[in-house]
Amino acid sequence: MKDYDLSSYGESIADVYDEWMRPIGPAAAVAALAQLAGEGPVLELGVGTGRLALPLAERGLEVHGIDASEAMLAKLREKPGGEHLPTSVGDFAEVAVEDRFALVFVAANTFFGVLTKEDQVRCFANVETHLREGGAFAIEAFVPDPARFDPGRLSVRGVGIDSVRLDASHHDPVSQTIDGQAIELRDHGARLVPFRLRYAWPAELDLMAQLSGLALRERRGGWGGEPFTAASRQHVSVYERPQG
Repeated sequence: MKDYDLSSYGESIADVYDEWMRPIGPAAAVAALAQLAGEGPVLELGVGTGRLALPLAERGLEVHGIDASEAMLAKLREKPGGEHLPTSVGDFAEVAVEDRFALVFVAANTFFGVLTKEDQVRCFANVETHLREGGAFAIEAFVPDPARFDPGRLSVRGVGIDSVRLDASHHDPVSQTIDGQAIELRDHGARLVPFRLRYAWPAELDLMAQLSGLALRERRGGWGGEPFTAASRQHVSVYERPQG
């Protein structure tokens, strides 16, 4: 996808991101993350508009965020408490903050926005250096399903009385990348939100963690603690920096 960069998705969707994500309530994720965080502090990679970070901060946790999109961070700062949440702009694979955290997390498939295997490995390594001993790195991501990945695919995400949402995507199984557009059609026009991702299998993530000195603590089928099974379409994987 020509001219796509790490900020493209956020810059295109910032003004409607919260509306599009509204059906996915944050309550279960916030409760699970707060339990993992203990007394904190917490770092969210791909903090976006603060959908999860702000409710965590409201619970009294110290929360920091990194995002590649200035537009997404501007939306975060418009919300109550958003101006007080420390944020930085950039590639979250760099984890360029000066602190160690009890919890680092990345939600809603955002880890796959790191677009090469090498950078994904580098992200794990940088997270490890910013975790306290016994600290956790939590990733929420979909489980790849080759049967759903045709070379080219058009799917319906939602139909409303005055709108239709579609996803159009192209899959490269060799590089494990997907280029696509999230499309919203309304009577006054269309919105295109470009996206690119490099997916990874749970076993790949486990190997990245192992290479970085992290160990898998647990894997669930969602933030609600659902069992992870062969039928699971998503997972929440929690990696730990060993103590001692």
